[in-house]
Amino acid sequence: MTAIHDLSAAELAAAFRAKTLSPVEATKAALDRIEACDRTLNAVYLLFADRALEQARESEARWQRGESLSPIDGVPVTIKDNIVTAGAPTPIGTRALAGGPVAGTDAPPAARLREAGCVFLAKTTMPDFGMLASGVSSFHGVTRNPWNPAKNTSGSSSGAGAAVAAGYGPLALGTDIGGSVRLPAAWCGIFALKPSLGRVPIDPPFLGRVTGPMTRTVRDAALLMDELAKPDPRDFMALPYERQDFAANLDRDPKGVRFGLCLDIGAGLPVTEPIRAAILDAARRFEAAGAVVEPVEPFLEPELYHALDLFFRARLAAQLLDLAPERLAGCLPFVRDWAMAAVRSSAIEGARALAKLFEMRARCQAVLNRVDYLLTPTLPIPPFAAEDACPGNDLERPFEHIVFTAPFNQSEQPACSVPCGVDPEGLPIGLQIVGKRFDDRGVLQMARAFERLRAPLPPWPMA
Repeated sequence: MTAIHDLSAAELAAAFRAKTLSPVEATKAALDRIEACDRTLNAVYLLFADRALEQARESEARWQRGESLSPIDGVPVTIKDNIVTAGAPTPIGTRALAGGPVAGTDAPPAARLREAGCVFLAKTTMPDFGMLASGVSSFHGVTRNPWNPAKNTSGSSSGAGAAVAAGYGPLALGTDIGGSVRLPAAWCGIFALKPSLGRVPIDPPFLGRVTGPMTRTVRDAALLMDELAKPDPRDFMALPYERQDFAANLDRDPKGVRFGLCLDIGAGLPVTEPIRAAILDAARRFEAAGAVVEPVEPFLEPELYHALDLFFRARLAAQLLDLAPERLAGCLPFVRDWAMAAVRSSAIEGARALAKLFEMRARCQAVLNRVDYLLTPTLPIPPFAAEDACPGNDLERPFEHIVFTAPFNQSEQPACSVPCGVDPEGLPIGLQIVGKRFDDRGVLQMARAFERLRAPLPPWPMA
């Protein structure tokens, strides 16, 4: 019999509707799971235990009256540190901003889930300012991977990835500006969608930055997207609202769909053999289902990633320069030193870097003009040590492992990571599926098709 904390959001909702399980029981199971696992994982930094049980009782009463607010009313959810949530501070993973004010209102994604009746369990951990693809933070400490606590979760939605994999509720919200929902999804063995820019309203919006669902199943992510994509006037970069009915339109036969297969994007660390084998196996499964898969030659080069690195450094350095010296000293030294190196660059160099980002964007979109979807590894390597900031802890090369994810933030295209197997050490491997701009529903459909095609995955960790 499946444990309550291992039930999907769709399964919980069905049980609530049938009155065979209550939101209170689901919330208690999630809280028990946090109590059992988080001393090891450190995925949660702020727990709303009493308020969560109160919300669960309110949801239970609505289901009893037949007045649920949404299909996910009463389902437990965790929310990443940097998504502003009423009643919680927002330190963005860094001691430099610790002790800040408690928010009085919800950011758009949190507001949509509160309106949907979800139970807010906790805020989850992240690295300083979200500027590491790692689970290391000056404020939160080290977040660890449920599959092997000695290993990294990646980031920056590190706590969210670990929380979903460990069973802290089936739903989590993360943010992604270079891979930050897809990367931890890959290493934690869960699903995550980076929507098209503007599909999910956020506040404040920024170039490439999105909020995305992190779940164990594609269907749960679609249920979240049905709520998250609702309009909010605070996002001045949001797409015009168009009801998508993501959850009701998941089933699609991949027969005849044209996939590009990219195992070398032109930069970054080489793909390890176990990961290459897993991605090739995924491609063959699509082919066996009638899809067309064709190889894609490398279409980017290191110069474009160097521009992205400078742009991110300069963006954060501008924030850090506004901090008082005692605040700046609280920032993780790796992140501080990496960002402040941009002070030596000129405005001309910054403008050239921004132009390179538009070139990156153009090339990514050009590839998707030739195929319907692109298949890549989410990450080219398995998880490194939990305490490391990046492979080799090299300040000059912090993003060598995120070369498959970061470009599609700049191109605004939807992309997801779906589990496609494990390596010889039993650590998860993620398959990235990228779609054309605005084809969020299609990316979810292809991910759902792959869920049906892939080989069985191992049981969830930390049983």
